[in-house]
Formats: sequence, structure tokens, C-alpha cells
Amino acid sequence: MDYVLTFLTTVIQVYSYALIIYILMSWFPNARETRFGQMLAAICEPYLEPFRRVIPPLGIIDVSPIVAFIVLEFATRGLHALFDILQSQF
Repeated sequence: MDYVLTFLTTVIQVYSYALIIYILMSWFPNARETRFGQMLAAICEPYLEPFRRVIPPLGIIDVSPIVAFIVLEFATRGLHALFDILQSQF
């Protein structure tokens, strides 16, 4: 069962890296219009959109990705807690 936890946490970590790359691409002109940028947008925007609806930007700074990373961290910790509970029952 540890391999499932390892796989899920690895997927969340890779997704976090994709988010970081996508966010950093906003600093470079036309980077998000490339094929790679469009691919990352298709992966990252559906996750970031709910946070952007709830958290308005502060001037030119968009803080919603920070909250999105915090939620991913809570998800990872929740997975660890869930698997700890499951392992203690078996």
C-alpha cells in the first residue's frame, strides 16, 4: 500500500512543479502562447481558476497560486494521514 501513497504524492509533487513553471512563464513575454505554455495552461488553469474566482488579485500580484500550493500541501498531508489510519487498521 506504500507504493500507492508514493505514487500519489509523486503525482502531486510533479503537478506542483508544473504549476511553478506555468506561473513563472507569466514573467516572460509570449511564453504562455507556445505549445508548451498552452499544454501547461490546459493542465493548470482548471485548478487555479476556482482560487482566482475567490481571491482577487492585490494590484498586479495574483496570490491565488500561493493558496493553491497550500491546498496541495494539505492534500499531501491528508493522504499521509489517511494511509497511516488505513495501515493501523490492517
